[in-house]
Amino acid sequence: MITHDIRSEATAKQLLERGRQVLRAEIDALLQLEAHLDDNFAGAVRMLDATQGRIVVTGMGKSGHIARKMAATFAATGSPAIFIHPAEAAHGDLGMVQQGDTLIVLSNSGSTPELTPIMQHCRSMRIRIIGIASRLDSPVMQASDVRLLLPQVREACPSNIAPTSSTTMMLALGDALGMALMDLRGVARDNIKKLHPGGAIGLRLMAVSEMMHGGASLPLVRRDTPMREVIMTMTSMGFGAAGVVDDDGRLVGVITDGDLRRHVGDLGDGVAAAVMTRNPKTVPLGTLAEDALMIMNDCKITTVFVMEDERPDTPAGIVHIHDFVRYGLS
Repeated sequence: MITHDIRSEATAKQLLERGRQVLRAEIDALLQLEAHLDDNFAGAVRMLDATQGRIVVTGMGKSGHIARKMAATFAATGSPAIFIHPAEAAHGDLGMVQQGDTLIVLSNSGSTPELTPIMQHCRSMRIRIIGIASRLDSPVMQASDVRLLLPQVREACPSNIAPTSSTTMMLALGDALGMALMDLRGVARDNIKKLHPGGAIGLRLMAVSEMMHGGASLPLVRRDTPMREVIMTMTSMGFGAAGVVDDDGRLVGVITDGDLRRHVGDLGDGVAAAVMTRNPKTVPLGTLAEDALMIMNDCKITTVFVMEDERPDTPAGIVHIHDFVRYGLS
């Protein structure tokens, strides 16, 4: 029996165009979703903000995968949340739902039968429900306190079956809820850092004080220090720079390799004050490493002094561009 294999006839151009068709379909779905958002969205965010317990998110099938991600987004941005599988809920996991929780239910059709037990359980406990579906007359939406209506769009699937455009809308709506709730609760970078001590996010939110060199490692010289000693300090410390301080320990200038080249005639019998660059770029002690790196890149410098909080004109440490590379930031 001879079968027709379309794979042998598909060209790269056709495959590329098909990929673009899917993206256009999902982009159009998101634009429609944006236009559909109304005061119910604000009501949902306020309901989540008023939650005394946890945000419980549930969904079946592909909606369940989106629900897992939605719960993870809430938890990662400072709002305790869990995912409960609706089928497992009917076999004992309903005990995970408590008074004070808020339930979010995802179902494109709004008629997923596996969702009935957890919704009935929450209604009996007077737990508030946020429904996300594409039909207002569906069981999910009828049982919900706040209804977030998805526009009825065609799936990117040729047969209009495989969840694609609909799950993209759910994913984006979950992100919108999470970010709006984060803003409403005033969750800042410091809060996020506590929840992300590891990984790329943890590195980006690391304070520059955690990587700086301080104490005896600080390459500091006085204004009247002979340039021969300045060069020795720059070389021995390994930063390619030296900070110049006054008698009270305040940073009044910095000397870099570039300053040495510009003042080559002063290196024999000159002193630090004659070679230094005044008003050097510095960062406060609490600066995030990511922000410090951005400042260094913008100013095209390889080192920056970190200043004390109580004495902002006094260096507490120094960081070199290689420190960021060592920690995985670039």
